[in-house]
Amino acid sequence: MANFTIADIKALREQLGTGMVDTKKALEEADGDVAKATEILRLKGAKGNAKRADRSTSEGLVVAREQDGAVTLIELACETDFVAKNERFIALAEKVADAVATVGADSVETALAAPAGEQTVEQLISDEAAIIGEKVELRRVRTIKGDGLSVYLHRTSKDLPPQIGVVVAYTGTDAETARSIAQHISFANPSYLSREDVPAAEVEKEREIVTEISRNEGKPEAALPKIVEGRVSAFIKQVALLEQDYAKDNKLSVGQVAKDAGISVTDFARFKVGA
Repeated sequence: MANFTIADIKALREQLGTGMVDTKKALEEADGDVAKATEILRLKGAKGNAKRADRSTSEGLVVAREQDGAVTLIELACETDFVAKNERFIALAEKVADAVATVGADSVETALAAPAGEQTVEQLISDEAAIIGEKVELRRVRTIKGDGLSVYLHRTSKDLPPQIGVVVAYTGTDAETARSIAQHISFANPSYLSREDVPAAEVEKEREIVTEISRNEGKPEAALPKIVEGRVSAFIKQVALLEQDYAKDNKLSVGQVAKDAGISVTDFARFKVGA
């Protein structure tokens, strides 16, 4: 008979979060050697992770961490909303955010290689995914630096953790307006900061599209240039933050609101789970 007790099973289950049957079988296979049983269970979990590799992860949460004049925003994804609101998954996201913010990672690759205790973030996620029983992945990471930093986390459902995260970097002292702009970003989803930041190739592609649309609508050829430029301007106004109509007062642009408040938005990031 294997040399272990019910207390050994309980202790190993609490350490790894594994099921009673799997834990008992691992201890039996390891003849009561806890270290060997732990290895067996982790290998089994790793095999489970491999089987789940092709599954989609459309749920999850966003977490923000401020450290040393910067805010790091992460999106940790999972398969179901049941896991997204699970305490173990939320605790994992907090640990990942701490580790990633410590190194100021600005890419998933750098974040996964960051130390998290005696292992890397990648290993931590892999081990926890084996216990949680779903595919878990660090989908996005961004670190924003600035004189002033405003963070806004939005819950799309009251029983889920934050699903949208926004960070705004700015100069100036009006923190309230900066936060309001962060809230605007969560709703309006701009792609770029200013008109100048919109890539020329993207503008030209939009110009080609709206030219074709305008012709198909039967617009007079002589009027096309003015119509096309108007539609291109509307496109830029949609994708560039400072050009957008301010959510709280659509008679003003975000750029004008910031100017009136004496602040200048220098950068931003917005993550939405699954988007």
